[in-house]
Amino acid sequence: MGRPGILLADDHTLVVEAFKRLLEPEFDVVGTVSDGRTLLAVAPQSKPDVIVLDIGMPQLSGMEAGTELKRILPRTKLIVLTMNEDPDIAREAVAHWASGYLLKKSAGSELITAIREALRGRSYVTPRVALRLQDEFVRDPRPDHKKGLTPRQRQVLQLLAEGRTMKEVAETLHVTPRTVAFHKYRIMEDFGLKTNSDLVKFAIREKVISAS
Repeated sequence: MGRPGILLADDHTLVVEAFKRLLEPEFDVVGTVSDGRTLLAVAPQSKPDVIVLDIGMPQLSGMEAGTELKRILPRTKLIVLTMNEDPDIAREAVAHWASGYLLKKSAGSELITAIREALRGRSYVTPRVALRLQDEFVRDPRPDHKKGLTPRQRQVLQLLAEGRTMKEVAETLHVTPRTVAFHKYRIMEDFGLKTNSDLVKFAIREKVISAS
């Protein structure tokens, strides 16, 4: 039986090269790609055992690519390797398609551990993010938790409803515009909102902003 094949997807060349060197002693790195659309084109051809992908890739985000990859390659394990510590994004990824969620500042050995766990059919979430997920669950353990606004969603909703652009919201919250977009469209999807006007009305209804 050959060594497991790994496909790396990240738009930072130095990061890809560093992790490629880290993994090659134990795994076969079958390819590297730098954007989400190329990932969707290459993955079905190379049929890797594991795909390690970033959330914030150009052309197609890791969240969108991960959802599609889970559909077209259900046996391939997907592991997120990102700078993004947002527990909402981690929860969404792990709940729907990811077998692992790690931060780029995690130790290299942690990535190897996550890949091994994924290949065994288990999940791995880096302790820093897992602790934040646990804290949120303790604050609100309801099964329908997803239908309530998370603290980060409330922050994003308030700033957007006050008329800030996604770029301005990102700068205020010290996150990327992609993260703001993720939260905005997650709110709109979960609560059936269609327009920015709906978003403002919803913010007033939820008492995130005042009507005056």
